[in-house]
Order: sequence, then structure tokens, then C-alpha cells
Amino acid sequence: MPRLAALTDYARANGIRIVASAEEHLPGDAEFSDQPDFETTWPPHCIRGTPGQQKIPETTLRDALAIGFERQEPEVLRLGLSRHSGDLLILKRHFDVFSNPNTDTVVRAFDPEAVVVYGLPLEICVRHVIEGWLARRPHARLFVVTDAVKAVRYELGEHALRDWGDAGVRLVKAEEIVSEGTLDTWLEPA
Repeated sequence: MPRLAALTDYARANGIRIVASAEEHLPGDAEFSDQPDFETTWPPHCIRGTPGQQKIPETTLRDALAIGFERQEPEVLRLGLSRHSGDLLILKRHFDVFSNPNTDTVVRAFDPEAVVVYGLPLEICVRHVIEGWLARRPHARLFVVTDAVKAVRYELGEHALRDWGDAGVRLVKAEEIVSEGTLDTWLEPA
């Protein structure tokens, strides 16, 4: 948790907008099962309005604009994004952030040169973020903060990290990100 706080504080101190995601389930969602397989079904979790759906204090957003999973007209959403200077929270009813029909509009609207990813679970939600970025914006420089992610199934997490490293994703430690000027140095043209 201290590393999550350090990364979040670094972004705030350096004027970096945080784009986070959070599951926001409704009772009876298709992902829920009394006999989950822990692949596509899970016990009930992150139900709207419950404490389990809240961000932990170390990753709490400031002036967050929530992007719900009801499809918005792209032009209207882009206008709203251009007028909002705070953080963004993309809500999802499935572990893949790109299952929110508005995520692609957010990605296209900001088209960042670099994306630093941290959170959990590594082999599920984080995997979908990384693979979604690789498919949609292969020119963006992707960083996974390896000591600020955690897998539910260790071996799957390790396999994902190896695959991403092979695909050009930079695997870094939190200290490397928060060190003065390190991220800027990595973003300079070669």
C-alpha cells in the first residue's frame, strides 16, 4: 500500500491525470456465481454502494469524473472530458476495462505518450488494461509497476509479466517511477 500511495502522490505532485477503473456490479450480474470457476465467474464483489466497491485511501482520486457503462455519444463525452481537469474513474461491470463502451473514447481523447499501470489483480484486470492498450495504442509506452501489482494466481501473473516484457512493455519498480526525472528520461526520444 505504501507504493500505491507513492505512485498516486507522484502523479498528483506532477500534474499527471490519473485514469483509474473500478468494478461496479449490480446484484445478480452475470459474473457472479455461487460456484465460481475463478476464470469467468466469481463470488459477489464490488457491488455498487458497498464498502467493497470503494477505492482504498492510497489510491483515492481527486475531483474524479465517473465514466459509467451506459454508452455515451463520443462527441459529447470528449467535450465533457475536455472540460474536466480532475481524475477519471472508468466504471466497469466486467474485469476488462475495455468492456465499458466509453473506454475507447477516453483512450482516443487523451492518447497519452506513456501509461503507467499499477493495481490488481495482475493476471485479470491489469492484464486486460495492458493487452487492451497494446491492441489499441501500440505506439504508447507502457510501464507496469511490478511491485505495485499482485496476482491472485502467482504463476499466471509471472507468465503475463514475461509476455509483456517480450512485447516491449517496460517492467519497473515504484521507486523508479517516483525518482525525480526518471520517467521524463525514459520518455525522451532515443
